[in-house]
Amino acid sequence: MTATQTSAQPRTLRLNAKDNLIVAVDALAVGQSANGVTASARIPRGHKMATAKIAKGAPVTKFGQIIGFATEDILPGAHIHTHNCAFAAFERDYAYGVDARAVNVLPLAQQATFQGFRRENGKVGTRNYIGVVTSVNCSATAARFIAEEVNRSGMLADYPNVDGVIPLVHSTGCGIDYNGETFEVLKRTTWGYACNPNMAGVLVVGLGCEGFQIARMKEAYGIKESDTFRTMNIQDVGGTKKTIAAGVDAVRTMLQVGSKAKRETVPASELMLALQCGGSDGYSGITANVALGVAADILVKNGGTAVLSETPEIYGAEHLLTRRAISRQVGEKLVGIIKWWEDYTARARMSMDNNPSPGNKAGGLTTILEKSLGAAAKGGSTPLNAVYHYAEPITAKGFVFMDTPGYDPVSATGQVAGGCNILAFTTGRGSAYGCKPTPSLKLATNSDVYQRMIDDMDINCGDIVDGAPIDAKGEEIFQTLLRVASGERTKSELLGYGDAEYVPWQIGATM
Repeated sequence: MTATQTSAQPRTLRLNAKDNLIVAVDALAVGQSANGVTASARIPRGHKMATAKIAKGAPVTKFGQIIGFATEDILPGAHIHTHNCAFAAFERDYAYGVDARAVNVLPLAQQATFQGFRRENGKVGTRNYIGVVTSVNCSATAARFIAEEVNRSGMLADYPNVDGVIPLVHSTGCGIDYNGETFEVLKRTTWGYACNPNMAGVLVVGLGCEGFQIARMKEAYGIKESDTFRTMNIQDVGGTKKTIAAGVDAVRTMLQVGSKAKRETVPASELMLALQCGGSDGYSGITANVALGVAADILVKNGGTAVLSETPEIYGAEHLLTRRAISRQVGEKLVGIIKWWEDYTARARMSMDNNPSPGNKAGGLTTILEKSLGAAAKGGSTPLNAVYHYAEPITAKGFVFMDTPGYDPVSATGQVAGGCNILAFTTGRGSAYGCKPTPSLKLATNSDVYQRMIDDMDINCGDIVDGAPIDAKGEEIFQTLLRVASGERTKSELLGYGDAEYVPWQIGATM
């Protein structure tokens, strides 16, 4: 990445010598010159200007990769965006494993540490919540009433080690294929949240007659009820009021158990980091995503796990991940998931290029290919050790991938169900997001959104375009993650975000 600036020129970036464009760090007015090219149209910040003639049908390149194809002849100085650059499928060389390089993981005694909650099963939490989880939308109100009654009663004051009681409700659970993929995904998600190490206890509340039967989930996993895991159905208990009373009693018991948990010094290898981006812009793949990738590499070197997701947002960049796969089998599993998404969107009469969003495009991203190349940077540079389906338990260490939609709440829900105990979220447009029970660290891709949304943003990565070293920013992110894992509150936590962001993936038809 090379930057250009003189006293008379706006700042621009050429990200790769192969590129036929530059990115505007500062807006260019008509007639202004940069990199030896004069702008023939206004080029907003984060947007692209052609530096060479691109013939109609020829590839447009950024990061040294194809981000789209010219829909008309594009002359030097032209603004490259949706009016003259479009998505099209093309063959990619998956080159399985050619770039996979072994990571020298630090010995345990040399790993960074944080203060976490060690659970009986050996896993480590960064938070200590009680969750009231629903099996079906029909029990959502009762679950909320249970949490509200506990919070209103003041009993939490007696248990300062517990971070809170959160209702985790959703809009599905019935009218689904009881024996199909939708049931399996909801089953994995529900039990995954119950097992997440940030949970001190979980109460699952159902109605009783719904498609997603709690008893089937318990049977499938061999679950036995205890002081930290309880279930109940409104119809069996005898109605809403009785369910609320019974639920509050169950939570009271869980609070007594959860309050005994104490933070202790544990190695960073116990961290499982969810990598997310939302409200991306033209800076995302240049600043915050790249810096987060550096932090992910540091975590992997310390023996931890970094989880990249959002399959539609690595589409077109998946060949960069398959090159890092530790085996052909791992790489082919990722490619198989990509093909599933192509079929999934075709059946819905959609295109993979329906992502990026209008906000992404306003921020300078033109096609899904461009967005994905920037989004994949969050995954750093270490080998791809495993690929998981949505909400599957993550057991591998190092860098891994989980299949999820690109919609942030659904994606993060899958990662938390898989075991992620901390989350880093980059944003260029300014996403408002939290993720109870997992703390979410917000990374701004540009200084403007950081300053305008200072109450939501934790770290400014926009200063990278002003010369801040990317490696130093990655280390800053990593050290902040350790502090957050030890109990420091993120901006989204201070604002109270996280109760409404539990959104399990609804794959199948609603009947």
